[in-house]
Amino acid sequence: MLSRQHKLLVMKIVSLFSVVRGYNIPIIVLAQYLSAIFILAPEKRALDILLDFYLFLIVFASAITIASGYIINNFYDSQKDLINRPNKSMLDRLVSQKTKLTVYFSLNFLAVLMASIVSWRAFFFFSAYIFLIWFYSHKIKKYPIVGNLTAAFMAVIPFFAILLYFYNSISFEEIENHRSHFAVISAHAMFLFLLLLIREMIKDLENLKGDLANDYHTIPITYNEKVSKQIITVLTLLTIIPVYILVNIYDVGYMDIYFYVCFVVLIFFLLYLWRSNSKEQFLLLHNVLKFLIVSGVFCIVLINPSILWHGRQLISNY
Repeated sequence: MLSRQHKLLVMKIVSLFSVVRGYNIPIIVLAQYLSAIFILAPEKRALDILLDFYLFLIVFASAITIASGYIINNFYDSQKDLINRPNKSMLDRLVSQKTKLTVYFSLNFLAVLMASIVSWRAFFFFSAYIFLIWFYSHKIKKYPIVGNLTAAFMAVIPFFAILLYFYNSISFEEIENHRSHFAVISAHAMFLFLLLLIREMIKDLENLKGDLANDYHTIPITYNEKVSKQIITVLTLLTIIPVYILVNIYDVGYMDIYFYVCFVVLIFFLLYLWRSNSKEQFLLLHNVLKFLIVSGVFCIVLINPSILWHGRQLISNY
């Protein structure tokens, strides 16, 4: 049996895990490695990418920067979350604000330290990323449109870190040879960005009461829910553009199955959106988008499933 002191310690660890969204971090790491293997550097051996120490530092720095971002976001949103997420908020409050800030600064220091080992460019990249996350949490997120755009943009920044790492050595003369590859990467990034932006706007509808009580000027508060739904509808329809580029112009292997399924799900998503008017209904829509984003990470392997088979053979031969 655990003593009362040990139980409290376990609860505080669980609380901190909740604050940093620990369940999201492995997904982010997996997404970065799969993106590197199947999208960003398909010409390289998968094993070489997995064993690349500097890439590991970039991925790890990204993961802990995002974790620290969740902490500072939780720090500034503590009052709002009491209304929007009372159960989670009570769990998160088991860790003091002082402890959260200590962990926040420690993670940021570790992130820039690892980035500096890679290069001075990586150091400045992550320093700017950390500042942007803080500025978003402190100021930007309270404003309509720009707050949503910034949140979605910050979520795709870690993938740009890997992109810059792989293409840092490419000269301007060689960029032309990688033009089609950049187009594929841009189309993937655009699709992910739109899903994340739609998700941010659904969260505004979901968190309406808490945002209103804490003077957040989100789109449904500044304008109204109908305007917010209209913007979400337009953004959802815009996902057709990157999907068309990826499926009909470039080869994404069997991942086109994922995009077709997304297209069908998003049609039903829009139909349900216009019938939704409660927090529970918006939460369901939020979870649907989260499922599409997470499943998209695992479906990256469908671009070239043979890599998994060859990797399995390599390990068994080893």
